[in-house]
Amino acid sequence: MSNPFIIGLTGSIGMGKSTTATMFAEEGVPVWDADAAVHRIYAPGGAAVEPLRAIYPDAIVGGAVDRNILKDWIGKDPSALKQIEAVVHPLVAQDRADFIAGSDAPIVVLDIPLLFETGADDRMDLVVVVSAPADLQRARVLARGTMSTEQFNTILAKQMPDAEKRKRADVVIPTETMDDARTAVRAVVTQVKERLSHA
Repeated sequence: MSNPFIIGLTGSIGMGKSTTATMFAEEGVPVWDADAAVHRIYAPGGAAVEPLRAIYPDAIVGGAVDRNILKDWIGKDPSALKQIEAVVHPLVAQDRADFIAGSDAPIVVLDIPLLFETGADDRMDLVVVVSAPADLQRARVLARGTMSTEQFNTILAKQMPDAEKRKRADVVIPTETMDDARTAVRAVVTQVKERLSHA
């Protein structure tokens, strides 16, 4: 079994990445979601539960990792994030490797929010960035009602600027409208399939 063609999908908060990932799935392309992988390893019986219990027992509630307690710990202890990442990153990488190894599809999408920030873009065959105007991005995030403007600005400050992501992308998918995004997704899938048929 040859390795699949790997599309790395990324984009800043509120840019429509999850919706775009769903569109790839609707085109028959299996999608691996980094956030979902973290949820799996944090769930009861998940691979991160015991290693994190060993370094910070308070973070385990009801047999699962409590993200809010981890956030509080990160806020209090400057070394906490590095300790957590040392446990979580290899487990997420293993989850990703298992997904790729277990797929017999010719193309797969890896949905990774911090694709550039973690250097994972080097391992992709094609990097796709979803993008929308900043005012639309802000409106989408605040409309969810799950975070304040301050929290949104904090997250934005930690992410690579959208303009930089667009510069480093092989393909930019505009998400002002869902029709634009769907057309762009179909074009990417068609082009990759053509590329593979001539390989």
